[in-house]
Amino acid sequence: MFPKLPTYQTFSNRLNRISEAFPLLVSSLMEQFETKPDCLQILIGDSLPVITCSHKRAGLVAPQLTDKGYCATKKLHYYGVKIHALALKNSGSLPLPKFLSITQASIHDLTALRPVPEETFSDAIFLDKAYCDAELDRRMEQNNNQLMTPIKNNKGLSDIAKQFNNASHDMFGTAISKIRQPIESLCNWINELTQIQNASKVRSEAGLRVHVFGRLAAALLVLSNF
Repeated sequence: MFPKLPTYQTFSNRLNRISEAFPLLVSSLMEQFETKPDCLQILIGDSLPVITCSHKRAGLVAPQLTDKGYCATKKLHYYGVKIHALALKNSGSLPLPKFLSITQASIHDLTALRPVPEETFSDAIFLDKAYCDAELDRRMEQNNNQLMTPIKNNKGLSDIAKQFNNASHDMFGTAISKIRQPIESLCNWINELTQIQNASKVRSEAGLRVHVFGRLAAALLVLSNF
């Protein structure tokens, strides 16, 4: 019925040749998300692992992009890349992505997102404890932006002082987690929809870009119809 349908290899090669177009498509789709002008612009962030193979094997796929990393949420060592996301909180629905990028799996979340919040307009940004950084906080305040993360105890505090601080710090951290919960839901939704975390069948750098940004583009197209 489909005599001109190409082989799987031919179809994959065609996608790989336009791998650089998929990040541009993702960027274009994010720009189409609109928010009400009277709403607070609250950004929430998280990261998501994309696994090319187990840490017990040699990571030979796309060595220019991938390396060995650790996912604290899954308590998992792996080879691959990490997706970093900032999304606009959207009351009653999934948040709207405003920034998506990939780095090697070993790159710390703070390092990957350090220059981004200062270039992104918002009233406040809510991130987890990995993003605690006094210098970043100071620079964001200069740009009339508010960085909200769980509070870490200062080094050198006595056990009594730590116990005194723990109660208030835990309450504040719980509040931050509740506000950030939608970004975790978004990452889980994207993975359930596209299986983006499983990149074990990828065999090249171009193929990895197609896998990540092609599936992100598909998820954004579905999200735009919500």
